[in-house]
Amino acid sequence: MKNEYSIKKELKKLESIHGSGTELISVYVPPGFPISEELAKLRNEYGQASNIKSKTTRLNVRGALEKIMQHIKLYRETPKNGLAVFCGNISNNQSKPDIELFAFETPQPIKSNVYRCESAFLLEPIREMLESKELYALLIMDGRDATVGVLKGSSFTVDKKLKSFAHSKISKGGQSAARYQRAIEESIGDYYKRIADSIDSLFAKYNFKINGLVVGGPGPTKENFVKAKLLNYQIKVLGVFDTGYTDEHMGVDELLEHAKDLLEEQEVMQKRRIMERFKSGIASSGLATYGYEGVKKVLLNNSVATLIISEELELYEVKYRCNTCQNEFAKIEQGNERQLKHSDGGVLVIIEQKDAIEGLIEIADRNGVDVVFISSDNQYGRELLLGFRGLAALLRYK
Repeated sequence: MKNEYSIKKELKKLESIHGSGTELISVYVPPGFPISEELAKLRNEYGQASNIKSKTTRLNVRGALEKIMQHIKLYRETPKNGLAVFCGNISNNQSKPDIELFAFETPQPIKSNVYRCESAFLLEPIREMLESKELYALLIMDGRDATVGVLKGSSFTVDKKLKSFAHSKISKGGQSAARYQRAIEESIGDYYKRIADSIDSLFAKYNFKINGLVVGGPGPTKENFVKAKLLNYQIKVLGVFDTGYTDEHMGVDELLEHAKDLLEEQEVMQKRRIMERFKSGIASSGLATYGYEGVKKVLLNNSVATLIISEELELYEVKYRCNTCQNEFAKIEQGNERQLKHSDGGVLVIIEQKDAIEGLIEIADRNGVDVVFISSDNQYGRELLLGFRGLAALLRYK
């Protein structure tokens, strides 16, 4: 979680950078992609850059490529989820270039190898990875095929594929119509049972932390499966949608498009429930607290179940020195607020500054605490930011 929080901060900085020409380079290296092959591709791009007409742009592109290659050489192999590297001239003064490199391992696997040189960094793949970390099970099925998997953010992972042979394996032969129909129904029932068992196993594998099941597919088979009520009682079917395909590519894409509003609503509802539990804890049970000092204390005591952070909150631990008395002290400051004067009239000089939220997330990660970010674009998010200083905690015990 700390890594993702750091990436979000980096992303804001990268979004603000714009090149005067096509001189900002974005490189995405997928997991398992050979480092030697990536370096060979970049050396080829370095050679191609000699054809750039503008001398300034040519020098900036080549300077950025040199930095990227130097950085990639530090890796013996591509990280588990892949590597994203961004490099280019970030200076507003073209006569004084400042080529800076940003690199991080991505929170989810990179899908394809990308090299892009434009006037802005290519950030959409990272944004998609950070969209949502909620888990949903997906089932796409018809009378013959079923695909079961889990959706995390925008990444879908197939867990199991199943086939039905209800019609292809049963030959009518000399059977009566009733017996033939009964054999088909038994085979369909077996198909449904295998699908239900696969979904039950998927939820169990994730300790039932999957938020619910979304079902899609062509024809009435999917509705018949849901009506059969074969799933574990803990599994909630969130919605059933018509799709034209049942595979993990077109079928999943089509299902996600139909279920987009439903999934967004589910995430909002879940975060609203968290905020309702928090307010109840503050008002009655005492199993909640808020504000930096209170939250840090309970985190250090390892009594936190869920750490709740406003996406818009910026907190820094700032260390000052007074130029008159030479005393040093630290304060938690919000956003760009900074103390300028000491009580003795001296001027305060900042000697150190670090992200206070990152420190809290580090403690939470160490203690296995769930971390939830809530946007202020809804009533509950605004209430968290304005009424509870943007930082809260649900407690396991007082």
